[in-house]
Amino acid sequence: MSKLNILEYPDPRLRTIAKPVTGFDTALQQLIADMSETMYAAKGIGLAATQVDRHIRLLVMDVSEQRDQLRVFINPELLDRSGSVEQEEGCLSVPEIYAEVKRAQNITVRAQDQHGEVFEEQLDGLTAICLQHEMDHLQGRLFVDYLSPLKRDMLRKKLVRQHRQEAETVPTGS
Repeated sequence: MSKLNILEYPDPRLRTIAKPVTGFDTALQQLIADMSETMYAAKGIGLAATQVDRHIRLLVMDVSEQRDQLRVFINPELLDRSGSVEQEEGCLSVPEIYAEVKRAQNITVRAQDQHGEVFEEQLDGLTAICLQHEMDHLQGRLFVDYLSPLKRDMLRKKLVRQHRQEAETVPTGS
């Protein structure tokens, strides 16, 4: 396994719409393992393939307290949603930024597992919120898209400034 590089907003690759997974081969299994390692190392609860510059409909998540209940969703689709909840969200692709986002409280999802088996499941709470957040990534959306244009622009400028400052402090080799 190896850790992957997580793309950060405003990287335009985060806007790429993911394509369906069609092959459940060893390369896919390796990507799932690498994404899981990356998510756990970054202390995240979810990670979509788009965030690691792989534009396929794959996401991993683990919202358990012990961090021992990895879930894999391939080609997920929402079949039903109900209720509404507003909760603060963060994102590995938008580090150290949090904002209130309104999402469905209860969802029904159909997806495939890592072996290609189709399953349907009803989710609620943090699991439902996380899945919706990660599915947004597969559509080229980020949680900042739910913010007002003014807040989103301020956030983008702040992150660009941070990236520039980080680049200036990186020592050059001799």
